[in-house]
Amino acid sequence: MVFDSYARYYDLLYRDKNYAGEAAYVAAHIRRHAPRAKRILELGCGTAAHAEHLARAGFTVHGIDQSDTMLARAAARRAALPAEAASRLSFGPGDARSVRTGGTYDAVISLFHVMSYQTSNADLRAAFATAAAHLAPGGLFVFDFWYGPAVLTERPEPRVKLLEDERIKVRRVAEPVLHVNQNVVDVNYAVFIEDKAAGGVQEVRETHRMRYLFLPELALLRGTSFAERASCAWMSEAAPDERSWAGCQVLERLDA
Repeated sequence: MVFDSYARYYDLLYRDKNYAGEAAYVAAHIRRHAPRAKRILELGCGTAAHAEHLARAGFTVHGIDQSDTMLARAAARRAALPAEAASRLSFGPGDARSVRTGGTYDAVISLFHVMSYQTSNADLRAAFATAAAHLAPGGLFVFDFWYGPAVLTERPEPRVKLLEDERIKVRRVAEPVLHVNQNVVDVNYAVFIEDKAAGGVQEVRETHRMRYLFLPELALLRGTSFAERASCAWMSEAAPDERSWAGCQVLERLDA
């Protein structure tokens, strides 16, 4: 699985990502539209960086992820937290398209473009069904995604990222390929990981297939289980536009 090799350098790669600010942004949407919400299910929790901040803010979060390696890092993050915050976190394996925890939550969240990893209509409908299955009427589904108008306006370009910590040095080359008739971008990564102590270099090649989405398309794919409460540019209250690579939707679960 691509994310198992990805997990080794994931936290280093995104150490400058504003997880605290993003978690606060999501929490603000939840409090605005469901002020009594306490229990959150996170689809695709990764190493639990968002979940940590939500737990610190008083929410109880159960995170699911497909990658055992990511889940192991999430568990290690929880173990390092103060006991009160750690008690509000739990994790388990699962696929956003099919997992059923047997529980009901006040909100379901899916961040860092997990919904854009659902590249077929069937995948997206299944992810919406997962969210709906875990929410009572009035519960919220909050997610971010690649926003189509911005992707087609700015177009993805090759990029190189260099980073290191005390253990490893990483060079990541991203070469995207746009498939306009499928609404997807194949982001081909070549990653070179140098072990500073041993001196060896590991090469990892990954392809992340990402679907970019449009608001009318999302309205069709989510079906009749949800009503839209907000559509924003990510980390903004403004409507998304051709400069907004990431969008955010807040949906409310309707009566079954």
